[in-house]
Amino acid sequence: MASNIRITFFGTGGSWPTPGRGMPSIGLQIDEVFNLLDCGEGTQKQIMKSKLSFMRIRNVFITHFHGDHFLGLLGLVQSMSFNGREEPLDIYGPAGAIGILSNALNVGYYTLGFQVRIHELRAGEAYDLGKFVVRTHRNDHPVPALAYSFEEKDMVRIDREKAEKLRIPSRLLERLREQGSIEYGGKVYTIEDVKGGIRKGRKVVYTGDTRPMADMAEFARDADVLIHETTTDSSLEPKVNEYGHSSSRQAAEIARDAGVRRFFLFHYSPRVSDLGALESEARGIFPESYLSRELMEYDVPVRR
Repeated sequence: MASNIRITFFGTGGSWPTPGRGMPSIGLQIDEVFNLLDCGEGTQKQIMKSKLSFMRIRNVFITHFHGDHFLGLLGLVQSMSFNGREEPLDIYGPAGAIGILSNALNVGYYTLGFQVRIHELRAGEAYDLGKFVVRTHRNDHPVPALAYSFEEKDMVRIDREKAEKLRIPSRLLERLREQGSIEYGGKVYTIEDVKGGIRKGRKVVYTGDTRPMADMAEFARDADVLIHETTTDSSLEPKVNEYGHSSSRQAAEIARDAGVRRFFLFHYSPRVSDLGALESEARGIFPESYLSRELMEYDVPVRR
């Protein structure tokens, strides 16, 4: 069966929090695997307002080590420990992750009751995490920064008519898909016996902070969802680009050129009060542009 993939926006702002906007943080659930993308301050409180539990987080992916994207990790890890977590937590990030996070997570007096495993990822690589593959892309930002692509693996479609002709019970079809072959009734059946094509896996791309990059469109090619930072509208492009960020116009052009199915604006400057202007500008270029909002959920549809 295809996975259930749900995106939850915990914080959609940037730089510093405002009364209505938290720091960058996104939940990406792939079935039972809860991935956290960035962890700005206040993330654990936002998770408490959602349907999710911070105790269930399995992986954390940090795009870069500006404070608004990772300072929430300190409180999150300590809260996990206070609440009796025993399962390991894997934290992934760009170059420098091991040194920065090892220091940060040792701030204050507390006893860590579980293992925190820190991984430094390289740009342009792919990492198989079982249910999905993570690919990385180097961003154009003043500090080492990565964009992430989360890709569901392609799945063999099962032709039910073929299975019925072979009299393979429906209860065994998922096992056949997972294992590639099964023995039933004294015969061995392979997935090729019931294959009905391939269902392409879904793809979710999260850029983190970056100036607009032409090759980001290739990285996000054919994504079901692109979450690209949109710090301001185009009126402030020279300044926003100078500091390593993108405008809503520039991000929408990347979404259009990449041929994505849906684009979410994200990482709004605290100086921007009219988000509608960003959305209108983006939709003028790419109609499937949508504002992300605090605690908004989006279920990524299965490809048909």
